[in-house]
Amino acid sequence: MLHEMRPARMTPAHTSDRLAELVCSNSFRSDDPESSAIGLLHAEMRQLGSLILRCADAVRVPAGSALAVDRDGFSAGVEAAIAGEPLISVTRAEVVGLPPPDWQSTIIATGPLTSEGLAEGLVALTGTDSLAFFDAIAPIVYRVSIDFSVAWFQSRWDKGDGRDYINCPLDRDQYVRFVEQLLAAQAVPFRDWERDTPFFEGCLPIEVMAQRGRETLAFGPMKPVGLRNPHEGGSRPHAVVQLRQDNALGTLYNIVGFQTKLKHAEQVGLFRTIPGLANAEFARLGGLHRNTFVNSPKLLDATLRLKAEPRIRLAGQITGCEGYVESAAIGLLAGCFAAAEQRGLSPHPPPATTAIGALLRHITAGAQSETFQPMNINFGLFPPLPDRIGKQPGAADRKRAMAQRALSELGSWRFAST
Repeated sequence: MLHEMRPARMTPAHTSDRLAELVCSNSFRSDDPESSAIGLLHAEMRQLGSLILRCADAVRVPAGSALAVDRDGFSAGVEAAIAGEPLISVTRAEVVGLPPPDWQSTIIATGPLTSEGLAEGLVALTGTDSLAFFDAIAPIVYRVSIDFSVAWFQSRWDKGDGRDYINCPLDRDQYVRFVEQLLAAQAVPFRDWERDTPFFEGCLPIEVMAQRGRETLAFGPMKPVGLRNPHEGGSRPHAVVQLRQDNALGTLYNIVGFQTKLKHAEQVGLFRTIPGLANAEFARLGGLHRNTFVNSPKLLDATLRLKAEPRIRLAGQITGCEGYVESAAIGLLAGCFAAAEQRGLSPHPPPATTAIGALLRHITAGAQSETFQPMNINFGLFPPLPDRIGKQPGAADRKRAMAQRALSELGSWRFAST
């Protein structure tokens, strides 16, 4: 039985009642299983039969080496699969507080937002405060409103088909003016209950990045490395604003890395100063929403059960994993563990040498509970390679060896678990 509170009760971030609505980026990030930890996690989830990866693959849009999706098609695919499964019943109503005692096997998979009643129930049960951070949303531009006498198609280092991103160049003077106007722009004020909530470093608003130094953006989302402007004889701009396709039709593009809490009028005026976006029309402007998560290393066991209430498992972003794919991966494991228990088996975690196992270990035991913060999957969470392999020259060789080890050991774990 799947309980979804929307549309009976909405959240500040969602705009529809669709299951699996993507509220931030439409990208699942790199799909390269050899050099990227997130790409490796994609590959592992495909091996494990992930519904999320199957639906994402069915509606992917061009994004270089990344897996980006048509967000409406993705949500529709997930919803159709659930509606077509006779063993799943969907109830559209909020579960206020903790699940009733007669719910003997329950997974709480709330994210990116958890309702107040449920959050308060978890706090009362665990005796610890939930932590919180902000997830930021980037604006979306209509492609037809972009000026291609200034902008051009190119992927950084010509990856993918070489034309997966739209690039808007800024020379040094234009970049300096943009940063000055960004720093002077007005942001939406925080509510009282939001003021002390820290940002997640992997999803900072552009105005927060700019406050850290005038060149921060030029070394972050606006870095020009690997790009050449064909309108200027192939020269490299001082900075570049990139836009990535956001839907299958190619009519919408999101501004990459431009999450922001600026007021909407300020966003329109500022972003239209970017060369190529002078006449930009916006399908959606940027925003910011709160995300809550628990201190998982302190509260969860190795199979995602609450130590204080083992009949309840947590999954997704509430566990402190960050990102669509990571959240889905932990949900996949929570489902596998619960299913094993229902069959009278003793579930055991996947090897920590796999991406999905490394992520699970990090949130349940590997991280320090005193300083626990949300984490994306990365090769730093994997156990080191044996010395004879780990001393191979170059990071690329080490990552490739880790990936090969992961896929091999995932196969052994999957076979042993069936």
